[in-house]
Amino acid sequence: MFLINCQWSFEELEHHLDAASKRYIANNNIQLYMINAIDLAKKIGMGKRTNTILQSAFFALAKVLPAAEAIQYMKDAALHSYLKKGQDVVDMNYAAIDAGATAFEKVEVPASWAEAVDHKEVVAKHGREKTVKMVTSILDPVDKMDGDSLPVSAFVDHADGTFELGAAAYEKRGIAVSVPKWDAEKCVQCNQCAFVCPHATIRPFALTAEEAAAAPAQTKMADIKVGKGKGEYKFAMAVSPLDCMGCGVCISQCAVHAIEMVPMETQLPEQEVFDYMVEKVAAKPEMFVADNVKFSQFAQPYLEFSGSCAGCAETSYARLVTQLFGDHMLISNATGCSSIWGGPAATSPYTVNKEGKGPAWANSLFEDNAEHGLGVYLGQKKIRDDLKPTIEHIAENVDDEELRKAAQDYLATYDDGNANQEPARRLVALLEKRENPCEHVQELLAKKDYLNKKSMWIFGGDGWAYDIGYGGVDHVLASGEDVNIFVFNTEVYSNTGGQASKASNIGQVAQFASAGKELKSKSLAEMAMTYGYVYVAQIAMGANKVQTLKAIAEAEAHKGPSLIIAYAPCEMHSIKGGMENCQKEMDKAVKCGYWNLFRFNPDAEKPFSLDSKEPAGGYQEFLMNEARYSRLTREFPDRAERLFAANEANAKARYEHLMKLKALYE
Repeated sequence: MFLINCQWSFEELEHHLDAASKRYIANNNIQLYMINAIDLAKKIGMGKRTNTILQSAFFALAKVLPAAEAIQYMKDAALHSYLKKGQDVVDMNYAAIDAGATAFEKVEVPASWAEAVDHKEVVAKHGREKTVKMVTSILDPVDKMDGDSLPVSAFVDHADGTFELGAAAYEKRGIAVSVPKWDAEKCVQCNQCAFVCPHATIRPFALTAEEAAAAPAQTKMADIKVGKGKGEYKFAMAVSPLDCMGCGVCISQCAVHAIEMVPMETQLPEQEVFDYMVEKVAAKPEMFVADNVKFSQFAQPYLEFSGSCAGCAETSYARLVTQLFGDHMLISNATGCSSIWGGPAATSPYTVNKEGKGPAWANSLFEDNAEHGLGVYLGQKKIRDDLKPTIEHIAENVDDEELRKAAQDYLATYDDGNANQEPARRLVALLEKRENPCEHVQELLAKKDYLNKKSMWIFGGDGWAYDIGYGGVDHVLASGEDVNIFVFNTEVYSNTGGQASKASNIGQVAQFASAGKELKSKSLAEMAMTYGYVYVAQIAMGANKVQTLKAIAEAEAHKGPSLIIAYAPCEMHSIKGGMENCQKEMDKAVKCGYWNLFRFNPDAEKPFSLDSKEPAGGYQEFLMNEARYSRLTREFPDRAERLFAANEANAKARYEHLMKLKALYE
């Protein structure tokens, strides 16, 4: 038996189902059933959660137990699992169990399915032939659960453990039930929807008159309203329905209701528009401003279409960092959520630009990722520094004035990551034009990928930075080297089942803290500030997007170690309303004083800046908005009252301490 969950009629299913599945069903006498658990879950009030409905349908069809017994066992399990979340949640699960037992229908399999044939062609995007080869030879068979049949020869190009960037763009999974629909007339072009999108599936574009004229007929556009490009470019907000995860975070950020979530099927024509924008619309460097929320989003994201949870805050942060530095960026990534969504073999969501440049990414272990990142930095720095004397000789001695000037510009920007990129490109281009290059120039060209100043980032979660990898983090911060550490702080070990970490707060329920954590969270930021020469910031993009941009830019500009700790609400928090409210939850956390925003910049005249306001109240209401806290009130109400009061008192004391720091540095 095969039960498929979809919103389609049988005719629509027949249109969309792939040929291999049709042949298998027809040739193996499969009994085919359909169920629309998606709409049923919405009607019951369970949102996107269809598993209980489908489990009930399974027992009704499979008959591994008498139906009445199976339903009762499921209801008993639901009561045990969800009573701590409230009787209303239990009742919803009961309704789902009852509905699923009868909501399916059997369909007759057409005889023609036995001979079904697919016609699929994978087309390379701006010259990524190696990526397409990898997609067709490895990714496609693995996607079809046929990876074990692949010969060793299929992996010859990847024998060193490396994979091509950008393969996630070829998956086009189409897993979202609902996706954003953009209204060009209502839109005020603030680009905040793109700023928070975890999967880079909604993006603004500035089009010339020629690009606008060549766009697909269904393309929606408007005149650029204010600022750069006004009167020169058309504005379009493109959505990729087949890559969208349907989280709705973009909706939560649109103040003018210019986006609505609609059935994905209705937006499939928009895929052609999105693909056109990505492939054919040229970058407009003059539209990019690194410290401006709106204009930062005209930059290409170098992280797209990852497999992270819908609404994931970690990917929103990482995507933003790649928009600022992605074409000259190195990433050492600690094992954890960010390595799972960031580096699945053969389906890398980190991607490249039309020149083939993008972040170079590697995963290292929990216990040594910071040291690994430092080693990557020092290795490329040594190669680059060894090449520098040759360029200094060129800048002083060659007769070619253009080449000499290029070498001088390169040296003048040697330590400036953003400014050095163009001079490095120009220098390499001129060297490649020279006839009969000498031995030293040949060495420069052989190692040309090391010439431009790199942006070195070390990524990981709080389980790594606060706990298992802390010794390495401290070692790297103490090194004085020009590296950036970015911590995705979910306040829990998200990837391994939700264990408490040293970033978990008082009263938080997690594995190994099932009765609520007794002790306050570790203040990693303040510990790092004691060095005096380390750039340190705490950010929360949903609370202050400008401060987030500023901190990332300042960290990269600082010629020394940097540490950014980003508050990242997670599925493990069980936020009321789901991860659609991820960014709003950040805002609530900062306003009530649960999370503080600040920057410590050793390069500034006044190093310490407290960027969040005095807590506005509502602290306990914030805690009750997340099941990681509220469940304690149902299991241990007296303990919850005590721990939550301690949590709030600690937050108040922390803010008062930060105010003293501010006064001290002023």
